[in-house]
Order: sequence, then C-alpha cells, then structure tokens
Amino acid sequence: MVIAPDSFKGSLAAPEVAGAIARGWQREAPDDEIVQRPLADGGEGTLDAFLAAIPGAQRRRIRVTGADGQPSDGSWVWLPPGAETPGGTGVVELASACGIETLGGRLRPWDAGTEGLGEAICAALDSGVTRLIVGLGSSASSDGGAGMLRALGAGTRDARGLPVAPGLRGLREVAEVDLSGLRSAPSGGVIVLADVDNPLCGPRGAAAVFGPQKGLLQAEIADADASLAAWARHIPAPADAPGAGAAGGTGFALRAWGGEIESGAAYVAEVVGLSALLTADTIVVTGEGAYDAGTASGKAPQVVIQLARSAGARAALVAGRIDPGAELSELAAAVSLTELARGAASALAAPRHYLELAGQALARQLSASR
Repeated sequence: MVIAPDSFKGSLAAPEVAGAIARGWQREAPDDEIVQRPLADGGEGTLDAFLAAIPGAQRRRIRVTGADGQPSDGSWVWLPPGAETPGGTGVVELASACGIETLGGRLRPWDAGTEGLGEAICAALDSGVTRLIVGLGSSASSDGGAGMLRALGAGTRDARGLPVAPGLRGLREVAEVDLSGLRSAPSGGVIVLADVDNPLCGPRGAAAVFGPQKGLLQAEIADADASLAAWARHIPAPADAPGAGAAGGTGFALRAWGGEIESGAAYVAEVVGLSALLTADTIVVTGEGAYDAGTASGKAPQVVIQLARSAGARAALVAGRIDPGAELSELAAAVSLTELARGAASALAAPRHYLELAGQALARQLSASR
C-alpha cells in the first residue's frame, strides 16, 4: 500500500503525516509493505516532498528576508544533474522563505513582501543550477512579486526617482520599473508550481480572493486590487493569465521572468513517481488538513484520487476535517481526525496520535477486504 498525503497546514508536514499513518497501519497489518510518498502542491512541504523522493537531493541552508522584513533562516533543495539539467535543479519554496506561517499570526497585508523568495532563487542560481522549480503557496504577501523581482535585480522607483516601500503598500507609488538589471532565468527553464488558476486582478484576483486570508479588510480590497492593476501596467506579462494571481501575484511576476505555471500537486506527484506505484491491487491513502469543495480544484488529494481511478487502485482519505458537503463517492474509506478525537481542539492537540489511530482504522477496514 502507498501513503501519499499533503501536509496538514499549521500542524504537521507531509512526511510526518505519512509516517504517523504508516505506524498506525502497521499495528493492524504488520506484514503489509508500505511505501511513503509525501506530496505537496507548491506550497508548504514542497521541499520536503522532493527531499523524500529524489535520491541525492540535498537541502542547502541560507539566510533570507522574511515576510516581516527581518533576516530569517531559509533553505532550498538541490537536485542532481540530468541529461537536460547538467548543473542540477534548484527547488525553492515561497512558504519557507517568506510564507504566512513564518509570521506567527502577526499578519502584514500591506507590508509583507516576497524578497525572501527572490533571495532563495539567487542562491540557487549562484550555485550553478540550470533549471529552477519554484513552489508558490502559503504566501503572506500581495505584492505582485515585486519584492522577488527586486531581489533578482529589478528597480522600482516612485515619481521622484526614489525606491518604493516593500509590499503591497509600495505598489501604489511605483512610477518606473527597470528590468535591465534582472538576472537571467536558467537555461533549462523555470517551472512554477501553483494550486490556483486565478488571474492577478478582478473579482477572482489575488486581492479579492486571497487578500482576506492575509489580513486585508473588505474595505481595503478595491484599493489593493487597483494597486496590483497599476503594477501590472509596468510588467510585460498577461495579468489575466491563469495562475497570475497565485501567491499574491507572484505567479504574474514569475511569468514575466519566463516561468511556466503548472499544477503543483500533479507535477510533484509525477516527479515522485506516484503513478508507477499504483496498480489494481494497490491501496493508496491520501490526506490534507481540511477536505472540502476546494480540494477538487487540483489539490493533492484530488490528484491522488484521479491517479488511483486511472490505475484501478483503491483510494482512502485521512483529513483533519471533512466538510459535510465534500464528495466522497470515489473513496474506499475516509477518516476525519476531528471525528476520531470528538473535537477539533483535541485533534490539533495530538495530531500524531489521531493520525496513527486513523491509519489503524483504515487498515482494519481495507486490509481485511483485499
């Protein structure tokens, strides 16, 4: 059987989730062979997914500018060279460099920036990688990727010729953008992993849909959207392209740098070789923190369920919470930690314990029926 969950955001990373489910399963079915393939959709846990699945992958530690503007510990992952990537591949993740979780609940909707992501990209380029994979997700900022571009060498100035402030606040003052000093993208290309297809602006844009998660008040959304639209007029990329609104508009800036946006969960699943592990005799357990209507938009559990369907395998789910209206018809079994623990607070207080109980319950139900 295969265990392929995403992270439980704000609780456990995907490898920890997979390990806990596996321990519980083996208590009930100790002779079953278990393969763990933790997943990610471009957000939190993307680095961990590559480290766990790619032989020779290495984590490289760096210091970057955090979402609060202060120096912060970060990292990126180096993947060994291949035929098309003689210098290796660099994997960078916005979530760990300057993501919303790094703020500890102290949201900065107008001032958080993406400089840390650009600095992580520069570190990978400095090492000589010839391809980049950039994971977007869990962003703290709605700066349109301006901070990232500045870290890569772009200049942003106001009408007086002075540098603008970081974050969304600075976008309102941008009068000139100089891209002449921008570092070149690597020869092997830039793959951008995102889990949303929203445009930069408008009712489905970065400010309207994701701004409130980052602390924007409803009364501020129109101003924020106008700031992003003004920023877009300086950047040579389509603001209405699918994924331009990912990570507060960082997808838009990465497209301007030559990045190609792909479904994060589907790409990671392919890279870690998940489909090759699935046959008609396989049980695959996936999961995430909250399984709801949004899961169907291309998040990791939905990708796993689709791959299982194609292979004739049986898919099961473990989630922190399962929405009452969520579609479960394609699942052989589903377990909610909230229900197991008889409350969300108890589940969050001891997630490993309840994940192990969930793994044990699934093994009891599904191992016996093979």
